Amino acid sequence: MEAPNKVTNVKIKDICEVLFETAAEGLIVADMSGSICVANPRITEMFGYAEDELLGKKVEILIPQEYHKKHVGHRDGYSHQPTKRSMGIGMDLKAKRKDGSIFPVEVSLNHFDMEGNMMVMALISDVTERKRADEKILQLNSELEKRVEERTQALEESQLLYRTIARNFPNGIISVFDKDLNYVFAEGLEMYKIGITSDELKGTNYLTRLPESIKDDIQSQLKKVFKGENISFEIEDKGRTYMLNAVGLQNAEGDINQILVVEQNITKLKTAEENMRNALEKERYLNDLKSRFVSMASHEFRTPLTSVLSSTSLLSKYIGKTDSAEKQEKHINRIKSSVHHLTAILNDFLSLDKLEEGKVELHPTDFDFKEFAGEVSEEIQEMAKKGQRLNYEHEGETEVYLDKQMLKHILNNLLSNAVKYSPEGKEIIFNTIIDKNSLTIKVKDNGIGIPKEEQAQMFERFFRAKNAFNIQGTGLGLNIVKKYIDMSGGSITFESDTGTGTTFIVKLPLKNNVIPT
Repeated sequence: MEAPNKVTNVKIKDICEVLFETAAEGLIVADMSGSICVANPRITEMFGYAEDELLGKKVEILIPQEYHKKHVGHRDGYSHQPTKRSMGIGMDLKAKRKDGSIFPVEVSLNHFDMEGNMMVMALISDVTERKRADEKILQLNSELEKRVEERTQALEESQLLYRTIARNFPNGIISVFDKDLNYVFAEGLEMYKIGITSDELKGTNYLTRLPESIKDDIQSQLKKVFKGENISFEIEDKGRTYMLNAVGLQNAEGDINQILVVEQNITKLKTAEENMRNALEKERYLNDLKSRFVSMASHEFRTPLTSVLSSTSLLSKYIGKTDSAEKQEKHINRIKSSVHHLTAILNDFLSLDKLEEGKVELHPTDFDFKEFAGEVSEEIQEMAKKGQRLNYEHEGETEVYLDKQMLKHILNNLLSNAVKYSPEGKEIIFNTIIDKNSLTIKVKDNGIGIPKEEQAQMFERFFRAKNAFNIQGTGLGLNIVKKYIDMSGGSITFESDTGTGTTFIVKLPLKNNVIPT
């Protein structure tokens, strides 16, 4: 039994010697007075002393001079109340090498009794590299904190800038919505114009702001953006027109969980576009009118002027000849007819000009309409072609309270057109009816009629149907008649077919025109 114990004791001794010699930490054993009794090779390597230079020396040889006095006090205190102390707890310790250089260390202490004497063992570690690493970490942490602070400040400044830009976004709202279309962010001048603040909108649902009529369509459009589409569309809300542009916002994983919507009020722009379109349409219309006027004037003025010129020239040959009275009268009548035609054209222009400028006023008077219409009918009969007969009939009361000049213009135009566009030998029917509320005028001819495809243009200025180009006319008569009737609150309609004639029906209200009794 003795042999195994001896072997074990030898092995333990050998192991302890190996550990002492090869330990990575320095090891010193000192007595309670602080004298060094044992120092392992790592100590001599760490501090630059030979072993015999340390043995018997006070441990203060390994401590910077400025800490000697304090260390002596600590050592004396430890000798009176020795305790175990783990390495480096709560202390920032410094050591001094033989060459005077200072370096950081960690020291753990333990005490033991050897033959009645209390000894202290110190385990010393050079922590220079770890301190450097710690300092580097501290420096990196400091730099990181500074960078984070700078980036935080930059982020706050950029957010403030973006918010300021968004808040002052003209005529619109910049919004961010989540997948349920709830507001995450909202800013813009338009928002404040309609009395809404950003705080009021945040967290609320966008769709609740929309009219029911467009809510489903807008929701459908915006849902497309979460699938990766960029969209642009217009909406109408409370008399305003908005242009919406929407794009997706991706998160770190690349998924679109929010969308950015730029909503801009384009009402003024749309109005300007509409005004521009109207102006262009008006310009086209005026250019068309000018072309029609030039075409009409060159034709309508040339014919009567040529007739006047030729008749005057021929008339001069017959002056003084007693046997040419009949020929002279013929040319004089031609001149009169041409002058009458020119006068009628000029009157149409003057009437149109006054109507366009709003200078025409109605002056109703009380008169016998049947008698008045009969006189107009007789005047038109004198202008009739060979074999044409104007048949006038009246029904109902005869007294009216209307503008006589306006009525004469309407009747003259409708009846003269019936004569002009009907061939010789055809009857023209002229009927008038007065009932309790209105005057109805009906003029029916058996003339050339109006082509169906051109009837929509009947009351436009300078309009002449294709089948009427060879017949004298300015294309203003019916336009003027329509304006007079509109002024009176009446209506004019017609029925026509090519080759079978045309019927015009005019209705003028009497209720507001009757003289109070």
